[in-house]
Amino acid sequence: MNKLVRDRIPEIMRASGKSPHVKRLDGPGLKKALKEKLVEEAIELKDAENIKEELADVLEVLDAIMENYSLDINEIERIKDMKRREKGGFKEGYFLMG
Repeated sequence: MNKLVRDRIPEIMRASGKSPHVKRLDGPGLKKALKEKLVEEAIELKDAENIKEELADVLEVLDAIMENYSLDINEIERIKDMKRREKGGFKEGYFLMG
């Protein structure tokens, strides 16, 4: 399997009779795994029929990334707003061709 899973997944697997082999990550290993998990969740979001469920998963991973990098959501929002003012958002749907 070799992927980061939600905190209760090993417990849930054990309750169903499985014996998951888990390793607890922290520091740089956890940061790397969280970035990989974000990509995994983004791909699932891209192909999702239930966009709310997958978007919730993306947000959960983003929360964990912000916590592990000691980032403040207000600072991230300020940067997002600055970039929107400078370059715009994605509301118009412009798709660059060629």
